[in-house]
Amino acid sequence: MLDRRQILATLGTTALAAFTSNPVLAASIKPDEASALLVIDVQNCFLPGGSLAVKEGEQVVPVINRIAKAFANVVMTQDWHTPGHVSFASVHSGKKPFETIDLPYGKQVLWPDHCVQGTDGAALSKDLSIPHAELVIRKGFHKDVDSYSAFLEADGKTSTGLAGYLRGRKIKRVFVAGLATDFCVAWTALDARKAGFEVYVVEDACRGIDTQGSLAKAWADMAKAGVKRIQSSDIAVSA
Repeated sequence: MLDRRQILATLGTTALAAFTSNPVLAASIKPDEASALLVIDVQNCFLPGGSLAVKEGEQVVPVINRIAKAFANVVMTQDWHTPGHVSFASVHSGKKPFETIDLPYGKQVLWPDHCVQGTDGAALSKDLSIPHAELVIRKGFHKDVDSYSAFLEADGKTSTGLAGYLRGRKIKRVFVAGLATDFCVAWTALDARKAGFEVYVVEDACRGIDTQGSLAKAWADMAKAGVKRIQSSDIAVSA
């Protein structure tokens, strides 16, 4: 599998072709008690007007609200950065957003300041309507380590505890939606596979940033890891 942390690597056309040729699941998927929906970082900073707005990011909200009704188990995540976080371009002299630096745990993309703890930008979208969500996982609160994945921080070692929570609830399948496809969604999906879960990414319930080919590479990495790419229409939702 390609190293997912080398996000600027060139995408192989063979891998992409193999992925896009996978057949769409014909039968509707009916989430059961062993299924969980992971709603990733649908926060104000990533929505229109936010400091790191994802193009069309607001369009995922009604899709997520609709499919969430099909799940008894829903977990939501929040980026929850300290002021002056190591991933912010503003703390590195001469650096600009979307440039990269080398940190002890690998290559780090530098971002505009975003999702700072306790700010309105870090708040979940007010338009999310998932009252039965049972857990909110906050990540990225260690100042010197970024955290895209809902399972592990960017060092690949520090756990958020999510895998243990899901296993304790006897969850076997996770469905991932939210922002952004090529970073927090993809890293969550890849780590979920490493943790032994069956993983689906709901494509139309996600949007990507796509910096220097990162979106295509993320989809290829997920395909190689056995992540299943579906649409929200593949999920059976009661009227």
